[in-house]
Amino acid sequence: MTQALELFDVTIIGGGPAGLYAAFYSGMRDLKTKLIEAREELGGRTLMYPEKIVWDVGGMAPARAAQLTKLMIQQAQTFDPTIVLGQQITGLERLADGTMRITSATGKQHWSQTLILAIGHGALKLAKLNLSGAENYEKENLHYTITELAIFRDKRVLISGGGDSAVDWANELVRIASSVTLVHRREHFNGLERNVRRMKASGVKVLTPYAITDLYGNGNRLDAVSIAPLNADGEWTDETVQERHAVDAVLINHGLRGDLGPIVDWGLAREDWNFNADEKLATNLPGVYVAGDTANYGSKLYLIAGAFTDAALAVNSAMLYIKPDAPTRAQVSSHHSKFDDKNRAFELVEERS
Repeated sequence: MTQALELFDVTIIGGGPAGLYAAFYSGMRDLKTKLIEAREELGGRTLMYPEKIVWDVGGMAPARAAQLTKLMIQQAQTFDPTIVLGQQITGLERLADGTMRITSATGKQHWSQTLILAIGHGALKLAKLNLSGAENYEKENLHYTITELAIFRDKRVLISGGGDSAVDWANELVRIASSVTLVHRREHFNGLERNVRRMKASGVKVLTPYAITDLYGNGNRLDAVSIAPLNADGEWTDETVQERHAVDAVLINHGLRGDLGPIVDWGLAREDWNFNADEKLATNLPGVYVAGDTANYGSKLYLIAGAFTDAALAVNSAMLYIKPDAPTRAQVSSHHSKFDDKNRAFELVEERS
């Protein structure tokens, strides 16, 4: 190394579910760990829907995403990894001795033996409604996400979208809003089938294939929207008849747009927006691994549960890269000596309560 800077065994890029669990599991493997997150807070994509109820994390009762995020952060800090916020990673250089020099957009440098990319889709931006003047209503009642369900109580809500978020919010809002109408450009929904069936039976008015055509407002507040059916090609025709709907709130769930930034120029093999990996989560670059939505492999499971598994596999691979004769995996926590003191502290808390 050319500079006397601190060298880490594992550096994790990304502070969402995959990155947070990688930080925890890396501690179980007694690896010197650093986690770097581009935003000023940890949580990744779960920060975008704090009010959503998450059901599909194994062994955990349904919880709001905000609570899940809090628990994941607490778990990630179990073994006191170094956590760096507000640094977007842009550069990667392998030095003559094999050390990786990782550079951020601010010019800060980090040194590591291995690297785990857990950056999801990259820097995420919500897909905006592509209609003239839509931005005028964003401060009032045109929403792209929900941070407080209560503001929709007894309101006439129109949702545009057909993915998991649109369907989930429809199922949440129908319980408190005076009415919920959902429009989607296609007959088929991308959301989970069970939730789609629930939505259609819940009282949500579902219109497909439909899309919003016009917005009507007073100042910065929407009063109504026009919607219209689409033909088989997903287009409006000269014969299209518009329907005007009075609204108190509009929720747009047209997905997210990700930007991986300069990382795409590192030479990592990829098919589309994520990076190819083998069954050990290894990329084509030695010592570089992927986890979570960043990873692309044949049996990939795009769930938070899948992100946790990816993270553990990537950490195990990083360990074997550093120490080829190390055990292939960590002991389970119930037998792991690193938890002895923590278990005693936990038991004391139980006794006092």
